[in-house]
Amino acid sequence: MLARIPTWLRGVSYAIYGFLYLPILLIAVYSFNRARFGLVWTGFTFDWYLSLFQNALVWQATQNTLVLALVSTLVSTLLGSLLGYGLYRYRFPGKKILQGLMLLPVIVPDIVMAIALLLFYQFVRFYTGLFELGLGTMILAHITFQIAFVAIVVRSRLQLLDPALEEAAYDLYANTWQKLRYVTLPLAMPGIQAAALLAFTLSIDDFVISFFTSGPESLTLPILIYSTARRGVTPEINALSTLIILVTLILVVGFPLRSAPHR
Repeated sequence: MLARIPTWLRGVSYAIYGFLYLPILLIAVYSFNRARFGLVWTGFTFDWYLSLFQNALVWQATQNTLVLALVSTLVSTLLGSLLGYGLYRYRFPGKKILQGLMLLPVIVPDIVMAIALLLFYQFVRFYTGLFELGLGTMILAHITFQIAFVAIVVRSRLQLLDPALEEAAYDLYANTWQKLRYVTLPLAMPGIQAAALLAFTLSIDDFVISFFTSGPESLTLPILIYSTARRGVTPEINALSTLIILVTLILVVGFPLRSAPHR
């Protein structure tokens, strides 16, 4: 029988949830406030959402953000899944060193990685003329740190699988490709999906690396929000933030993750 949660612990939980989610609720509420400046409620309106939809700069930033997130997620999910499978399945010289290097993008602060990528782009551009800062350099930068997260998640998922399942596939005369396609890949799919969702979220959320590796024509939503908020938070920013939160909730709730198989 489960023990009852103490009243004080329940109160602490409510306080923590309130501290986390009340600011988000305030953003949503004030996105409908008629007042352009200040926190005084002067009336309900949808004008800020209409103004937001008519803003060409916001649409361009949204397009850049989606292209950046989708392309980097697809590439990093493919490469990271292969890396995770290789670290799980094979033994090779330098494997421990590679595992340690794979953790660097996870533990190194974003500002350090952003500066390192910027210096690398400038170094290559100085000697070769390549890597002009723009959407392409941002995609490469996002793939660089997303691969590590994907590989860690996929490898962790594969380590939970029963090795007897792959051995049974070989006993049933399946070759390596058939075993990978019909046994390993379906069982690893929940981890791959979770890794892809994590990579997409990291790309959408990233500001520091995007800011340092972006060009004048590669504005994204986090950079737009930051540059606008420096002049004061306006109702358009509240409306934009509310829409981002709404879309995120829809993606998280509606993302079809398969349940883990029962042994």
